[in-house]
Amino acid sequence: MARALRNAGMEVIYAGLHQTPLQIVNTAIDEDVDAIGLSVLSGAHKTVFGKVLDLLREKDISDMLVFGGGAIPQKDRSFLKSLGVGELFPPGTDTQAIIDYLNRTL
Repeated sequence: MARALRNAGMEVIYAGLHQTPLQIVNTAIDEDVDAIGLSVLSGAHKTVFGKVLDLLREKDISDMLVFGGGAIPQKDRSFLKSLGVGELFPPGTDTQAIIDYLNRTL
């Protein structure tokens, strides 16, 4: 995904696997990003997205898009969106759909 976004002309900061929500938010702030994209395959999507959004609110950051994808059950997507998560992309989504979303949204 990072390569596809870079190839589309976007600057990408890849923080790596197994980052805590605090590490993710701190990196996003340090790098002054417009969006945080999370990929969750572990089943911890409610916790990870929720904590990232809580930390952004605690740091009074309201203009940073949080979006993502991974193995997120359909029944949990509306819950995550109610928390403030942008679009959620299931496995197999065409990368161009994600690029188009970011170009429209940012």
